[in-house]
Amino acid sequence: MQGQRRKKGMDDEQVGAAGQTAGVGRTAAVAKPSAGSSAKPVNKRGKAEKSARAAGDDDQRNRVNSLAKGLRVLEAFTAERPELTLSEVAALAKLDPGTAFRMLNTLVMAGYVSRIPDSKRFRLTLKVTDLGLHAIGRADLREVARPILRSLVGEVNEAASLGVLDGADILYIERVRAGLTRIGVDIRIGTTIPAFWSTIGEAMLAFLPPAELARVLALKPRPGAFPHKPMKRDEIETSLQNVRDSGYALRDSYFGSGLRVLAVPVLDVDNYPLAAISVAVPQMQLSSEEFRARALDAVQRAAHDIARAIQASGAVSAIA
Repeated sequence: MQGQRRKKGMDDEQVGAAGQTAGVGRTAAVAKPSAGSSAKPVNKRGKAEKSARAAGDDDQRNRVNSLAKGLRVLEAFTAERPELTLSEVAALAKLDPGTAFRMLNTLVMAGYVSRIPDSKRFRLTLKVTDLGLHAIGRADLREVARPILRSLVGEVNEAASLGVLDGADILYIERVRAGLTRIGVDIRIGTTIPAFWSTIGEAMLAFLPPAELARVLALKPRPGAFPHKPMKRDEIETSLQNVRDSGYALRDSYFGSGLRVLAVPVLDVDNYPLAAISVAVPQMQLSSEEFRARALDAVQRAAHDIARAIQASGAVSAIA
């Protein structure tokens, strides 16, 4: 009897061991696939698909559908289809008529689309072209101005900059140094400074039409690294009138950088400021009178040359 139980126990242990061995074998078979198969590509593919889905979800969350619909309405108009009815716009933009109607009304109010009188048709306005011209205009302006600025730097031996209005700020779009020495504040291409707080900005603001000047001064400048100098409106107006009378701006920098800056506007045929150029010199090097005598004629010639080059290249009048 004991022998039988001992044998049975041994049999049970053998069966259990066999089962464990079989289990290990099954696990090993899963964990270690045969040489002809590989689990990694499947896992990578799964991860890639998951990442793609997550990226797609993020894109959708960041998407403004109404803006996308409005752009489709604008894109419905082409050179071959300059005028469209509401139903044609809806069909081309793949929108229902109600949505197309609201989009068109919004674009009409914003000035990008106009209704053709005595008809049910719409067409784009020239304001649409401004969107593209603003971008290419600045690129063209840099290409036109760069050799002239280099020539100016060679003549006055001081750093020269080119800036345009961008809302309430001056955006520096080109800068040429005089040698390797960097003086004063670190102005680079892409730097923005409140227009009323910079010499190059004064040179442009002074020649804006009154309504546009009021609009620009009412805007809030971008937050930046430079502290804003509090200025009253009458102080700004007095300073700008001096620039109008003289045709240039000359004063010590508000940055406390020890620089004296001279700026001249680049005016189109209608005396509208397209941009402005400036040169700077350490205050200890030259007095205001000496700086003006040395650099003003050269800077004015450079501004005139840039204006002529813009006109000859067919660049738009209002670049900023």
